[in-house]
Amino acid sequence: MVNLALYWAEQYQQEHAEVSISVTGGGSGTGITAMISNTVDIANASRAIKPEEREQALANGVDPVEHVVARDAIAVIINPENPIQKLTLQQVSDIYSGRINNWKELGGDYCPIVRLSRETNSGTHVYFLESVIRLGNKKDETLFSMDTLLLPSSEGIIAEVRDNPNAIGYDGLGYVTPEVKVVALARDASSGYIMPSVETVNQNLYPVARDLYMYTNGQPQGLIAEYLAWIHSSAGQQIVEDLGFVPVD
Repeated sequence: MVNLALYWAEQYQQEHAEVSISVTGGGSGTGITAMISNTVDIANASRAIKPEEREQALANGVDPVEHVVARDAIAVIINPENPIQKLTLQQVSDIYSGRINNWKELGGDYCPIVRLSRETNSGTHVYFLESVIRLGNKKDETLFSMDTLLLPSSEGIIAEVRDNPNAIGYDGLGYVTPEVKVVALARDASSGYIMPSVETVNQNLYPVARDLYMYTNGQPQGLIAEYLAWIHSSAGQQIVEDLGFVPVD
């Protein structure tokens, strides 16, 4: 969600010249680690803080308070030359766990599947592992196939899928460009196949959607409280919609 955070900061500073906001990327784990060590005012995260991270923060005198600032759909993307149009979550899980290795097994061409993922420090990586590969089963210990290529940015996944006819990747809907094909997803073979959009997320139809968060040390005060209030305002949430994410207010 770093692009969203950057746009928020840029717009807010244009309206409040006296305020300086610095946004640093690196993945949700990086932001939450910085919150734990009390070196940032706000931690951006595309996943919820883990119980063990909260315990570490409290032990360090930091009380993480969660703020839901937007919602996002995770789109499964392939190269436009790939004839595949739709997949079930089980099929996506089987692809990424290594149980399906050739597009022919899914009705496509006889070509090896090239799996792409965000790196392990990414909240999107963690969410995709838990919600798609493990299908929400907390007892499931399935992992990404060992040959999955880990990329450091959402933009990198888009570029690789665009250039590689055999690739499959996943990205927040706000990062998806017309250069790649979005696959319709179904919860199972008996469910309808749904494309990700603001409407399908708001109607709870698209099966891979999540909240996006900001964390503060305790209840926000002063400038931080004002900034978070602005993010939840119509101006802040319009930026959410403009970037392809889903507003929460």
